[in-house]
Amino acid sequence: MRNYFYTIILFLFSLPIWAQQTCSIIPAPQHVTAASGVFKLSDQTSITLGTPALKSAAQYIQQSLLRLRTISLSIAPLGTKGSAIHLLLDAKQKPEAYILDAEPEGITIAGGDEAGVINGISSLLQLAVAEPLTATGGIDIPCWHITDQPTYGWRGLMLDESRHFIGKEKLLSLIDWMAFYKLNRLHWHLTDEPAWRLEIRKYPKLALIGGVGDYQDPKKQTAYYSQQDVAEIVSYAAQRNITIIPEIDMPGHATAAIRAYPEYNGGGSAAHPDFTFDPAKDGTYTFLTHILRETNTLFPSGMLHLGGDEVSFGTEKWNQNLGIKKLMADSGYKDLKDVEHYFMERMADSVYKMNAKLLAWDEMADIHLPPDKTIIFWWRHDQPNQLQKTLDKGYKTVVCPRLPFYFDFVQDSTHRSGRKWGNRFSSLKDVYQFNVHEWVHKKEQQAQILGIQANLWTETVTNDNRLDYLLFPRMAALAEAAWSSDSEKDFNRFGKNLQKQFSLYREQNIYFYNPFNPSEIPEPIYFKKDRKDLNAKEN
Repeated sequence: MRNYFYTIILFLFSLPIWAQQTCSIIPAPQHVTAASGVFKLSDQTSITLGTPALKSAAQYIQQSLLRLRTISLSIAPLGTKGSAIHLLLDAKQKPEAYILDAEPEGITIAGGDEAGVINGISSLLQLAVAEPLTATGGIDIPCWHITDQPTYGWRGLMLDESRHFIGKEKLLSLIDWMAFYKLNRLHWHLTDEPAWRLEIRKYPKLALIGGVGDYQDPKKQTAYYSQQDVAEIVSYAAQRNITIIPEIDMPGHATAAIRAYPEYNGGGSAAHPDFTFDPAKDGTYTFLTHILRETNTLFPSGMLHLGGDEVSFGTEKWNQNLGIKKLMADSGYKDLKDVEHYFMERMADSVYKMNAKLLAWDEMADIHLPPDKTIIFWWRHDQPNQLQKTLDKGYKTVVCPRLPFYFDFVQDSTHRSGRKWGNRFSSLKDVYQFNVHEWVHKKEQQAQILGIQANLWTETVTNDNRLDYLLFPRMAALAEAAWSSDSEKDFNRFGKNLQKQFSLYREQNIYFYNPFNPSEIPEPIYFKKDRKDLNAKEN
């Protein structure tokens, strides 16, 4: 009996290391099975392609491993002997789904489409960076069998660059992190009151004059993205399965554009001067249509976000505008809200003629637009009736309520910068545990929800550290909230997996908030003499 007991003890202590491993990929895969052994990744590893269409995906592996671990892989013909990562397409799988088989002899990633292969690659990258470099500079990757697919097709992040210009280098880095966590939509807020950030060749003053300043300093040196910059960024994102959707805000939040072209000024209010485009001037629609045509050419997503929110912040001068008074009398409009709707319906027609979809904030659910050509973004968490109205009208919907998905809100009760809603804020746990089904009560309408998005407004952002602090690690929680079904979520497991990635954050110089040790990295404090506007402004 004693010998039997010692045999059991010996067996337990001699279990291979892989049996004690946990798969710490974020977002957590649907199905994971541990296998024996390790795959030895090194500079001698090659990548083989089941189809030439996956060459861009292979380059994504090459670039990422070189950046993260200084390992250089080569692309070799199919059937090449030796250590290899095999990329394949599998028509039997759903869009964005993938299978990852890691064995000592090789790793195979098979996706339902190219996007699925890229998602599988992102999982492989997480497995790779979780392990230390060996004495020879390689990585021993534990073997796993993973089968995975997302719950939502829209897993988005909105970035406001009007109030704070981030710049191409940092933006490309954020795109890398989005891909790392399988986020696939970048909603790019390029125009607003402080500045205009996109080169439009037909109207060069938009960037040259409208690009002056930011939220902190109205005289800050001109900053914008050239069309060449945009082409590079769009291509870089596409290689990582990220679609970029530009936002050209109208008819409100137009101050920067009006600074450049004042002839289209519809006026504003004391708090928001020169806030709107003039809805009674035909030239306004020609001007904006030309802008949207160039924008639609630059961004192959076939989607244009026109904003449409908070117009009432700056319609005070509309009451004195003779052209608007005539428009209302001729059309039988009873109030300025009707004029606002007229403007958006007219601009919507321009978008549809470009064979693009119109995207807008949830205020635009009040007007009549074709549901098959329109996507509404529900952001006002305190107005669930607006979400219900959006769904009842048949619109496809992206869910991005302020709480918990506005990342300019603070993430801890002790934080001094950023916004709160009363005593509420956007904690890591609240982001992670958000349940769409608690808001969408009709089962037949759940299919109208395209997915989840977080929005980062940048009033309190003055540098990269502040940007990082608001995004990390909430970006990881967002990713799992959008990828995993509610039944698969486990915040305790997620927290353990997340902490394992903090060493990578440190390696990559990410200035992140550590919710498990809040004093580790101090909050970058944003000071402004008058911060009332942060709590008064809905966006």
